[in-house]
Amino acid sequence: MSIGKPIGTLLACVVAFGACAAPAAEKFPARPVRFIIPYAPGGATDITARQLQPKISEFWGHPVIVDNRAGASGNIALELAARSAPDGYTLFVGNVSTNAINETTFSSLKVKPSRDLTGVTNLIELPHLWTVSTAVPATTLKGLVDHVKRTGALLNYGSAGVGSYPHLDTARFLKTAGIEMTHVPYKGGAAQMIPAVMGNEVQFLFINMASSLPHIRTGRIKPLATTWLTRRPELPDVPTVAESGFPGFGTNAWNGLFAPAGIPKPLLNRIHADVVKVMESPAMRESLSKVFMSVVVNKSAGEFQQFVLQEIKKWGTVAADNNIKVE
Repeated sequence: MSIGKPIGTLLACVVAFGACAAPAAEKFPARPVRFIIPYAPGGATDITARQLQPKISEFWGHPVIVDNRAGASGNIALELAARSAPDGYTLFVGNVSTNAINETTFSSLKVKPSRDLTGVTNLIELPHLWTVSTAVPATTLKGLVDHVKRTGALLNYGSAGVGSYPHLDTARFLKTAGIEMTHVPYKGGAAQMIPAVMGNEVQFLFINMASSLPHIRTGRIKPLATTWLTRRPELPDVPTVAESGFPGFGTNAWNGLFAPAGIPKPLLNRIHADVVKVMESPAMRESLSKVFMSVVVNKSAGEFQQFVLQEIKKWGTVAADNNIKVE
């Protein structure tokens, strides 16, 4: 029995679509790609993007433009990326704050990262340190807790803003340790936090190692513990949080690449494969290691997306337990 013309035409269209779907991803990119960055130049997320930019541009054979859209704790850039066309030409370099914490802490957020963006791959992890002002006599995390309990010292702790991961991490630590401090948020991030702890305006600070290491080496900031799984070779005498009696406290901040939701799966997989190949190159690993960043990528876009969803759930619980909400 012969196939009728309408059915035959339909089958031809289906076959044609299947044949064209893969080449559409293979031809990407055919023009410049934009990386939207949620902060001003100079921070860890911006550095990650600018380390990747020239190498992925060379790999793709087309320019990659870094577009910094600072403001509102990253939410301005987040909303711009989420509302962009899902064609691969607009990608978002986000992090634990923008893509995991902001969803539950900002009631004014007009988009939902878990729904409106999809993960491509994690890019890097960045070691962090618990530090204190040199005016504080403690030299360990346990020593700090004992000092506050014994003396009733009224200490301040700094963060990169209400709802930021340094804020949530410190609030979680203080609650577990059974002590209280006054929160002092700094919208300027490390650029304001570092002078504040050196000037004893705040006494306790959770900060990335890249920003704090130069001042630790000159003796102007005192490190108590590192969040890395092992001691860092740059600070061999500084114990890990596990060695300090507080395993699991403190985030090794991550930066990852995201695309607008709805991006075709073949294209998503193509971008994932290309970016991972570039990130895992010896040149990229060496370049990032100089700014204390470790390359951490995912086997698939789906694996990264599942990780992000788990992070959203985790940080939502921390925010709720500590009554942290940004209006």
